[in-house]
Amino acid sequence: MNEKYAKLGLFSAIAIIFGYVETLIPVVAGIPGIKLGLANLAILFILERYTYKEAIVVSLIRIVVIGFLFGNMFSIIYSLTGAALSLTVMTLLKNRTDASLWAVSMAGGISHNMGQLMIAMLIVENTSLIYYAPALLISGLLTGLAIGWLTTETLKRIG
Repeated sequence: MNEKYAKLGLFSAIAIIFGYVETLIPVVAGIPGIKLGLANLAILFILERYTYKEAIVVSLIRIVVIGFLFGNMFSIIYSLTGAALSLTVMTLLKNRTDASLWAVSMAGGISHNMGQLMIAMLIVENTSLIYYAPALLISGLLTGLAIGWLTTETLKRIG
């Protein structure tokens, strides 16, 4: 039991470090909010090795720490919303289908972006933000694919 908590602490630290590294990478797509989602590598790894409960805890720790260190209350709200939807979708796919880790990750990337888009439309009370949806769908698919591949390779190497 203590070994599990130690590993989850390590994954929390890794997710926070990855989140920090992402703050250093400039937005290249020209659309605010699009990023690789490196911290999700740790979350997907935990979903594969443990359960959604541990993934939720590590995700919450990462979001709150990164939000307070490098963001603001709005970034925490956006991240929490995206993470909640993403973890729900990934857990359902993982537990109720035989979808590959890559597919689970891509669904997670897409749902994360859609969750953030929905909360943004609620906060600014403007549905015209929906025009970001195609770019966010594509970026969620591509980043989800990349994180899915990275997680699969990490799992192979760690065993």
